[in-house]
Amino acid sequence: MLTATMLSLLVELPPLPTLRETALIMPEIILTLFACAVLVLDVALPHGKKQVTAYLSLVGLGFVALALAQQVMVLAERLPVNAFYEMLLIDGLSVVFRFVFIVAAAFSILYSIKYLDFKREQRGEYYALILFSTLGMMFVAISGDLISLFVSFELMSLSVYVLVGYLKRDGRSNEAAMKYFLTGIFSSALILYGMSLVYGVTGQTNLRQIAEIIADYVQGVSVESGDPRLLLLVATVLVAAGLLFKIAAVPFHMWAPDAYEGAPTTVTAFMSVGPKAGAYVLLARMLLFALAPLREMKDLPGWAAMLAIVAVLTMTIGNLAAVTQDNVKRLLAYSSIAHAGYILLGLVSGTPMGYQGVAFHIMTYTLMNTGVFAVIIALHRQGVIGEKLDDLNGLFAKAPSVAVLMLIFVMGLAGIPSTAGFVGKYLLFGSLIQSGKPWLTYIAIIAVLNAVVAFYYYARFLRAMFLNPPGESPAEATPLLLTPGIRAAMVVSAVAVLFFGIYPQPLIGVAELVAQSITTVYAQGSGIALR
Repeated sequence: MLTATMLSLLVELPPLPTLRETALIMPEIILTLFACAVLVLDVALPHGKKQVTAYLSLVGLGFVALALAQQVMVLAERLPVNAFYEMLLIDGLSVVFRFVFIVAAAFSILYSIKYLDFKREQRGEYYALILFSTLGMMFVAISGDLISLFVSFELMSLSVYVLVGYLKRDGRSNEAAMKYFLTGIFSSALILYGMSLVYGVTGQTNLRQIAEIIADYVQGVSVESGDPRLLLLVATVLVAAGLLFKIAAVPFHMWAPDAYEGAPTTVTAFMSVGPKAGAYVLLARMLLFALAPLREMKDLPGWAAMLAIVAVLTMTIGNLAAVTQDNVKRLLAYSSIAHAGYILLGLVSGTPMGYQGVAFHIMTYTLMNTGVFAVIIALHRQGVIGEKLDDLNGLFAKAPSVAVLMLIFVMGLAGIPSTAGFVGKYLLFGSLIQSGKPWLTYIAIIAVLNAVVAFYYYARFLRAMFLNPPGESPAEATPLLLTPGIRAAMVVSAVAVLFFGIYPQPLIGVAELVAQSITTVYAQGSGIALR
């Protein structure tokens, strides 16, 4: 029999989520179903037919994109929208970055099909792990609560740990997976400890409510026993340190070159854009939403000054270290470290232009970086690993179209005018000057000098492809590892890099949605409730 206490608890239970709320996570539900279907189909298919799981994964991502597009059309005028007792928050940031995650996953799967055939490691579990990691990223983007944020982030991370060690008979892959796993769980512990301190001080896990309580503390309201801001700053440092591990920012960057070099090249391409973008989203949710009142304080240092120091060290050390690299994957690892520093500048600026720059740069970086890795994957063939700069020698003579595509991607990463990379850096660096703070103007000058240093090591790609003679070994004569699908994806990426470099307004408009969600979501209270 039910006691009176149990009956009272049942009476106090909140109502179950409505079907309208469930419809808000329809893209994630579809992705979950396809990921599970890929696992089941992998068991049923014979060894020579495993490629079907890749095509099913691509079809699944297509359906997810359609569901997300339909959701945007329905909710365009109603954002931001809360659901599931404010555990989920759908706003401009979540909409834009979910599309970014889908594109990153689709390109990675497309580039992996021929590569895994060559490695004789074609299995459906590989594509299922990419889909589950993407699922975690998408839930990170729509999470408005500490609990859902952390669980989603771990789903993303655990899948990538396994992917890095996917080549079980490759010692480098195993070593990279172990290093990545150990540093990853350490950073997750820091994030969780920081979140627990935030909850201990505020008594809330909802990001909006946390921000409101911290704002009262900063303004001197509701402080009964001591000043909790110091403990909140410690929590901020712990959360930021854990996330800086994930994006490979200095001084938490040492795992990245080894993990990039040892992981399968297709996994390196995926982890350099998808999971990193997910980490940036979580960093934005924590610093720009929940902990936004701690940005700058009158009598205590805020997180903006700390992040500025990290950004300067990250882009400087990343660029200087990349200059000395001969391994392409390690060079691109240090390049991604430098780009992490650039992206952090947008968060430091605290301006809508800076937030636009963050979104614009991440979107275009996804296209440019996956394109570069697609060329490296194509170079991987019998007798040629394709990971050394010397492997690019004479590429223009052997495959002119591929060399031209690589030229576009490298120019974009370097930030050459008329490419999307230039626009992204312009927004990021310009936002520092726009802020009107002299110390941020000095940082902008340092950033420009770093971009000049980057020209040197990106120019090494061009020298190898266009000026150096091709190798004379018989392996150099073998055709590149290309398929019509890979060529089409590379061409689309290159065209997008040039188009948005010449006419960036459409993508800047998309990035503006992210900036608006950051600057207005808490000004509007709890958003539009569905019940």
